[in-house]
Amino acid sequence: MNRTTDIITINSVGQIPTLDIIRSTPRERTVKLVFEREVQSQREAIGQHLKTELLGFQVGIHTIEPEINIAKLITDKEIEDNQDFFEQCAKDYRQLGEELLHKLVNKLDLKLNKDFPIQTFNELKRNGRSNGKVEGWNYYLHGFHCGFVNIKTKQEIEVPLVFGQEFGDLDPYFFSKFIKSTPKYKPLPIDIFEDYDDGARINERMLSLGKFERINSDVGNHYGIVVADRQKVEIKSYLDLEKMHQEQDKQTEKPKFNFWKFIGLKK
Repeated sequence: MNRTTDIITINSVGQIPTLDIIRSTPRERTVKLVFEREVQSQREAIGQHLKTELLGFQVGIHTIEPEINIAKLITDKEIEDNQDFFEQCAKDYRQLGEELLHKLVNKLDLKLNKDFPIQTFNELKRNGRSNGKVEGWNYYLHGFHCGFVNIKTKQEIEVPLVFGQEFGDLDPYFFSKFIKSTPKYKPLPIDIFEDYDDGARINERMLSLGKFERINSDVGNHYGIVVADRQKVEIKSYLDLEKMHQEQDKQTEKPKFNFWKFIGLKK
């Protein structure tokens, strides 16, 4: 479903819609406040006030144009009413991500580091093999993920590489893109308009409902969100690996072990 936008020209502060009026705006519509010269100097302060007061809304203060864009985000009730759907989406994401990752490993005849998969795939990036095709999917390596796009259906999924053998981390933006691009979910039981912000609200509410849970990453200072109802896998910490290598280095007098160099993020 496409959104419509209500454009309101603001010549004075009194023309700004009340908070109650804005809150009553359905998610299918957005509000654009266009500030004329007389009140442009107040736009930033007004925008910050709206951000504070309009919880559950996306309030964007344009950095160049004299406008503020307001959109209502998916509500707690909408998420609760569709919690079974989002839980199944998360399970499907995890299953498909694992399947695709192992298909790629088999096709490229890789020796997968099961504790730190990113180490294996960073080797590919250094060798100029960061993208290609595998069984009807285009793949491309970037950052902490391997992205896959189905050549025929255009379904998208980003498989995380920094949670050991757990491939179901639900980045809010990537999770929304997966849901919206998966043919079997259409038509969606509930619209997702803002990929990141709606996705973040879905994750947070599903966490509070006990349907999702947080997990630690293997690289430190990073965590993920996965479906709670799953077969859990052990995720080793980079600290465990560093400790093991430090003990080995003491015995062999090797140079100090560097985890970031090990996984290919530092030369």
